[in-house]
Amino acid sequence: MGFWDVTLILWGGFQKTMLLFALTLVFSLPLGLVISFGSMSRFAPLRYLVKVIVWIVRGIPLMLQIFIIYYVPGILFQQPITERFNAAVIAFSINYACYFSEIFRGGIQSISRSQYEAGQVLGMTKSQVFFRVVLLQVVKRITAPMSNEVITLVKDTALARVIVVVEVLKEAELLASRGLLWPLFYTGAFYLLFVGILTLLFGYIEKRMSYFKA
Repeated sequence: MGFWDVTLILWGGFQKTMLLFALTLVFSLPLGLVISFGSMSRFAPLRYLVKVIVWIVRGIPLMLQIFIIYYVPGILFQQPITERFNAAVIAFSINYACYFSEIFRGGIQSISRSQYEAGQVLGMTKSQVFFRVVLLQVVKRITAPMSNEVITLVKDTALARVIVVVEVLKEAELLASRGLLWPLFYTGAFYLLFVGILTLLFGYIEKRMSYFKA
């Protein structure tokens, strides 16, 4: 099998990798924001419940969470309630939402309380102050830690292969089972290219947000 044939096979798997990556961000970012609000709630029972959930999710390996989402429903209900790829999306989304929530919480709480008070003095509601005054400053402050998590997500997508989601590394493993070992190392080029693009994107975002002074 030639280099071009292997490249096409791996590219097919990498498309699944990028889809998993994109869907995880689509679901985990808004969910993470909601969870962060829960962890800052003045209602103590809700705040402690959310903090415990975040602690559990962050403390259990992502691979184990994938197994739980995919296999436990089958054990309890005698049949799986979701497909392999969907199970991976659910597991990744919940896991990263909890990590993102802590980044959101830290960013929101880093904004001076005086900015909220000044906005209210000007007649703005709390939601108006948050979305018009605070949010962009929060985005600026969390860009660096968010970029680290997003880049980690690119590499973590390889864990989906443990439930036989055929992403790029699984495709390489299938080729290796047929005696072609070099594609396993070739997958690194796909990850490096994707991470390089994301690094440039986040660098651009940081420059665009540089007019906010910490």
